[in-house]
Amino acid sequence: MLEIVYQDEYFVAVNKPAGMLVHRSWLDKHETQFVMQTLRDQIGQHVFPLHRLDRPTSGVLIFALSSEVASQVMPMFANHEMQKTYHAIVRGWIEEGGTLDYALKVELDKIADKFASEEKQAQEAVTDYLPLAKVEIPISTGRFPTTRYCLMELSPQTGRKHQLRRHMAHLRHPIVGDTTHGDGKHNKLFREHFDSHRLLLHASSLSFVHPFTQQNITIKAGVDETWNALCSEFGWQMPN
Repeated sequence: MLEIVYQDEYFVAVNKPAGMLVHRSWLDKHETQFVMQTLRDQIGQHVFPLHRLDRPTSGVLIFALSSEVASQVMPMFANHEMQKTYHAIVRGWIEEGGTLDYALKVELDKIADKFASEEKQAQEAVTDYLPLAKVEIPISTGRFPTTRYCLMELSPQTGRKHQLRRHMAHLRHPIVGDTTHGDGKHNKLFREHFDSHRLLLHASSLSFVHPFTQQNITIKAGVDETWNALCSEFGWQMPN
């Protein structure tokens, strides 16, 4: 059962678990569980995705309840009228917030995009970031006897593929658990010492003006047991 965090006559939103694909893909033929099919069976009607979350990312994922609603609302996502807030645990300490304006080249998939041109221009990508809490743990991953980590709030202003993961890696503060853009030593530390086997990136909230009722809507999704255990271990409080 998926946790439904919002539902009205137009939309339904769930708290997507980490590791679950949004919909069936020929790239993952062996997978049997998908958010779309699970949610459709759970509520007994078809759902239409309005945006995507990477497979390893958890958090708010919203669907339209009809194709007509989906076609009307999709431009809101395309024009970034939906405000998304994420939380992440990253390597190192970031002392103050800022905005990273760093264009990203299109990431091509080795299989799906094998005939695509590599010559695409880099696309504008902007992320606001804010450190919320930090910790220093007595475990070495290199030349120092301790290792530092930071709890971050991230707000993407654009929607590029793997934008938050790539932007944090560009700042030399990769997200823990990122096997593509991250640091293997830190991923291993979290697996072995904290039983954390996931990307520590969570879509905490989604805010927008409801296109049919004109109400301000904020949909929130809580973190999972892995996150809660880490926050307890580090003495961190997740924002409400």
